[in-house]
Parts: sequence; C-alpha cells; structure tokens
Amino acid sequence: MGRFAVVLAVFGLLAGCHGTATTADEEGGVAAAAVSTQSANDHRIAKQVFGALATPSAGTPSPIGSYARGCQAGAVQLPETGPTWQAMRLSRNRNWAQPETISFLEDLSAYAATLPGWNGLYIGDMSQPRGGPMLTGHASHQVGLDADVWLLPPDRLNLTRAEREAISSINLQRAGGAYVNSNWTPEVMALLRHAAEDPRVARIFIFPGAKVQMCKDATGDRSWLNKIRPWYGHNTHFHVRLLCPPGATNCVPQAPPPPGDGCADAEKWVADILHPPPPRPRDPNAPPPPPPRGPLQMAELPGQCEAVAQAN
Repeated sequence: MGRFAVVLAVFGLLAGCHGTATTADEEGGVAAAAVSTQSANDHRIAKQVFGALATPSAGTPSPIGSYARGCQAGAVQLPETGPTWQAMRLSRNRNWAQPETISFLEDLSAYAATLPGWNGLYIGDMSQPRGGPMLTGHASHQVGLDADVWLLPPDRLNLTRAEREAISSINLQRAGGAYVNSNWTPEVMALLRHAAEDPRVARIFIFPGAKVQMCKDATGDRSWLNKIRPWYGHNTHFHVRLLCPPGATNCVPQAPPPPGDGCADAEKWVADILHPPPPRPRDPNAPPPPPPRGPLQMAELPGQCEAVAQAN
C-alpha cells in the first residue's frame, strides 16, 4: 500500500459514521483530509475542473480517495439503455462508474424485472466521467461507487432522450418523511432488501419512514436492515453505495454502520420529524462557529486526482 493510501486509511479509521473532525455526514461519507502535496497550491474550484471533463481517463479503473472527496480513473459508462434498465437525465453525463458499480446495477435491474409491475430500473445519477465534485447536487458520488436508483417502476424501457429529461420519479413519503404513502409496495421493499443483501453494498440511503416501515415488516433474517440508513432527501430514489473493491488501495472506505438493525435510530429520526426537539441554548462562552467552508479546491483532493484531470 502506498504512502497516500496509508495516510488516507488512517483518516478513514479515525472517522466514524456519526461525526468527527473528518466526517461531514453519513451520506457524504468520510471526507478525507487534504493529503496531496503535488497540488497543494492549486486553488482551482474542483467542481469546475471535473464538471467540465466530458470523457473518462484511460487506464486501469480505480476509485481514488473518499466518496465525498476524490475522483475516479478508468471509469466505465453504463449503456444508456439495456435489457432491464435505462439511464436517466442523459444531459448530465453522470452515468459513469467503476466496473463493479456497472455490474451491480445490471444485476439489480435484472432482479427488479422479476418483480410484479416492474420491467427493470430507471437509473439516476452515478458519477461524472472522471468523478470528482459535481457542479450541482451531491456531496458524494465522486469515486464511481455511488448510484441513485429511481423508485418509479418502469412501465417501458424505450424512453427517448427527451422523455428521460422530462419524466420524474414518484414520491413515496408523507408527513415530511415520517411515513410511507400509498406508493410504497412490497415490491419496493423486496428491491431494497435484495440490494442490501448484496455483499458488494456498503450502505443504502432512503427516507426515515421507509426504514421504519421495513423494520415493521421484515421477517426472518434481519441483518440486511443494518445497511439501510435513514437520510433526508431520498423519497423519490434510493442511493446505493458500494464498498471499496478488493485491491483498490487508493480508495478510502467509510466506517461500517453501527452494529444492529438500526431500527431504533430510524425511529428517533421519525420522532424528531414529528416533534422537532427545541434548539439547544447557545453557550455564551463557546467560541464562534467556524465560517462556512467554500467549495472544494483541487488542492484538497488526493494528489492522483490532478493527474486524472489532466490525462488524455
């Protein structure tokens, strides 16, 4: 393992899921510290650099850095249409990922096509051709191991490019995410369970009420529930995050979820939605909060990302 990977691995061990100096949030994942030296004086805004790159870099596929501070080399494009999927919002050019992610989505969509009322999957944002921060949305999705899966059951898989820009997914939550609505079905739960049971998956993010509903309805083995993590903003899609692939020494893993099924934690989310706790009184002796940080600069990404951005 190279010096870069060793340093990042140390930060990955220090940063858990529930907040440390190096963790932004669970969905963002471990925000690796700035360990690059080759681009230490590069103050270009990283999302402007990577958002302008329309093609992948050549070479061996490699996720570099953490889910929320990294890039990807040798990315593969999910075909716009396959036998059991369609990539959506093609104008964004975000249907790129590591080969493991492509393979996972192909497998998951084939399973989805066996569910009543589902012909496969509509796949939303994955990563940019070379990963990195995006111009709009998503703190994560930077290393080719994240993908958004729409919760809209496809009734046809021959949408035109224009239709893929105009169509929207469906909302499955009510009461601000505390409960599921009538769009929630056993097939949705079966799809989520199948994804969570895949050994390639690290986490799946969906709104809190969905996690609580699955906790109520799950029978038999409940270990898969551990990977289902409540997070706001995931009421029209679920977000799948894969583990760092074997041998990917420059990939920074996120600490595993806490032990257990996580149901009590999800219930606390729901309780806070329904009855928001009062704000904590401010300690007059506490130091002022730090100013909001600006967008990531190239100097804050792993050093290899500069080479990825410059590669042919």
